[in-house]
Amino acid sequence: MQLTINQRAVGDVTALDLSGKLVLGDEGNTFRSQIAELLAAEKKKILLNLGGVSRVDSSGIGLLVETAILTAKQGGQLKLVNLDRIVYNTLRVHRLLPAFEIFDSEADALASF
Repeated sequence: MQLTINQRAVGDVTALDLSGKLVLGDEGNTFRSQIAELLAAEKKKILLNLGGVSRVDSSGIGLLVETAILTAKQGGQLKLVNLDRIVYNTLRVHRLLPAFEIFDSEADALASF
């Protein structure tokens, strides 16, 4: 399953609903391009809804870290919501949880902006 990204605005926050695989290749490039477009358009409050992500590899984890760094460097905020157990555990094992603000519900994540 390819990566599908549905973008929606929730107030001044841009929510990206991801579904499919966040892996090396076209999927990762699509994700990277979407984030670059948002930041270029000065949309710096980004919420990644990972509830539909079925698979993530080391490149996908790298993309999440890269996105967090790029967003912060441009004065933005990146938050994650609805992490699958596998994605959460992968971040935990690699000690990357502190690099992200992670929420269980979209309402909580939106309120934190």
